[in-house]
Amino acid sequence: MNKMPSICPVCEERLYVTRLHCRNCDTAIEGYFGTGRMGRLTPEQLAFVETFVGCEGKLVRMERELGLSYPTLRSRLNEVIQQMGLEVGPPEPGMDEEQRHRILDELATGAISSDQAMGLLEGV
Repeated sequence: MNKMPSICPVCEERLYVTRLHCRNCDTAIEGYFGTGRMGRLTPEQLAFVETFVGCEGKLVRMERELGLSYPTLRSRLNEVIQQMGLEVGPPEPGMDEEQRHRILDELATGAISSDQAMGLLEGV
């Protein structure tokens, strides 16, 4: 079965479903049906979301899987959030994600001990 396009190939506006059909009993329902927030995503964004879910929302795992940097992944995630009509949250006070990620990388490579990492992450 072909994937349903969500963007018009002519004018690049969002497409809507207007007919549903049951192959079992041949019932057809016509109307105007939205595709939800996920229907707003491009095929590339949908693939990103599938990988994100498969990696349990962990960008560190996505870095390994996709071979992309944390800032690139974070940027793509923000694009998906905005495309879905949601707001990207404000940065949390304190340490930013890039600093936290760098500390975890240093811990993973053995450059710092777990006690040092905990101290840095807790702001001690």
